[in-house]
Amino acid sequence: MSAKADPHNQRRFYGWLSLACLVLVLDQASKLWAQTSLQYAVPAPVTGFLNWFLIYNPGAAFSFLASSGGWQRWLFTVLGTAAAIFMIWYLRRHQNDTLLSLAISFILGGAVGNVIDRLVYGAVVDFIDLYYGQWHWPAFNLADSAIVLGAALIIWGEIRPKRASTPT
Repeated sequence: MSAKADPHNQRRFYGWLSLACLVLVLDQASKLWAQTSLQYAVPAPVTGFLNWFLIYNPGAAFSFLASSGGWQRWLFTVLGTAAAIFMIWYLRRHQNDTLLSLAISFILGGAVGNVIDRLVYGAVVDFIDLYYGQWHWPAFNLADSAIVLGAALIIWGEIRPKRASTPT
C-alpha cells in the first residue's frame, strides 16, 4: 500500500488542512467583525499598547507597493494562490512532520485569508495596531499573525537541537 493511499496518512493530511481552514475562518470572521464594528482609520483604544484600527492595505507586508496603481493586487493574488498550491503539495509530502505541518497549516490559512481579501475588497483588511508611545507597528490582521507564527515555527524547527533517532 503506498503512503498516499494509507488511510492514516489521509486523515493526518486532512487534519492539517482542517487546521488551515480553521485559521482561515477565524481570520475572515475577525475581519468581518472589524469591518462591521470599527470606523475606517479611527483608532479604538483597547490597552495602552493596542488599538483596533480598520484600514485596507492594497500592498504587501508593511504596505510594500501600496501606492502602485492597482496592478499589485493581481500580482499578490497570483503569488498568494501559487504559494497556497505549493503549500498544499508540500504539506502532503511532509504531513508526518508535526512541527513543519503545524507551521505550514498556519501559513496556508493566513495566505488564503489574505488572497480572499484581495479578491473581494481589492486590498487586505488590517485592524490590529500595536504601539509604544508614538511609535506604531504597521497594522496587521490574524492572517498575518498566523503567517508569522508559522514562519517562526519553521525557523524553530531548523535551529532547535535535534534528537538522535533510534534504530527500529
